[in-house]
Amino acid sequence: MTDGNTAAATASTALRCFGDGDPLYEAYHDNEWGVPVHGEPALLERIALEGFQSGLSWITVLRKRPAFREVFEGFDPERVATFGPDDVERLLTDARIIRNRMKIEATINNARAVVALHDSGRTLDELFWSFAPDPAGRPRAVTFGDVPAWTEESKAMSKAMKKEGFRFIGPTTAYAAMQACGLVDDHLAGCPVVLGRASAAEQAPVK
Repeated sequence: MTDGNTAAATASTALRCFGDGDPLYEAYHDNEWGVPVHGEPALLERIALEGFQSGLSWITVLRKRPAFREVFEGFDPERVATFGPDDVERLLTDARIIRNRMKIEATINNARAVVALHDSGRTLDELFWSFAPDPAGRPRAVTFGDVPAWTEESKAMSKAMKKEGFRFIGPTTAYAAMQACGLVDDHLAGCPVVLGRASAAEQAPVK
C-alpha cells in the first residue's frame, strides 16, 4: 500500500484520460466528465451537445458551449420547444455554434419531447437515469481500448428515447451522454482523478 504522499505525487504526475495541455479541456475532464448530472436543462444540454459533437472533436463543442447555452436559452426545454422555422434559420447564420440544420432541428425536437414527458407526468431526469447500470463488479478500464463505444444499457436508452420522440440519440451518442452525465464513470485506472480519489480515501480519518 502506498502512503498518502506517494499517492498524491503519483496523481499529480499521471496523464489524464484526455485533455492534457488545454486548460478548458483539463477542467472539463477533472470536474465534469463522469460526475452525476441531474435536472432537465442540464440533461437536455448534454444530450444536445453530444449530438452536435458527432463527427467532430469534443473540444470544438466545449469551446462553443457558452454560445450554445446563449442561443438555446440555457437549454430550458419549455423555451426551446417554442422555437420555429425562423429560429432555425437564425441559428444557421450564427457562426459561434455548429451550424448543422439536422442537429439544430433535433435539439428543438428533443426539447418538445421533454415537454411531452412533462405533460404525461414524467421527467427527462427519471427516464435518462433509469438506464444507469449497476457499477458493482464493473472493472475500471486501463486504456481507452477497454472502454466500450456503446453498451446494452445505452442501446436500451436509445430505443426508449426514440420511442418518446427524441432524435439524434443512437446507442453510441447515448453512451457518450451517459459518460458525460455520470451514469457511468469511465476514467481510466491510471487517471489522476482516480488516483486522487484513492489518495483522499487513504488520508481520510477512520471513523
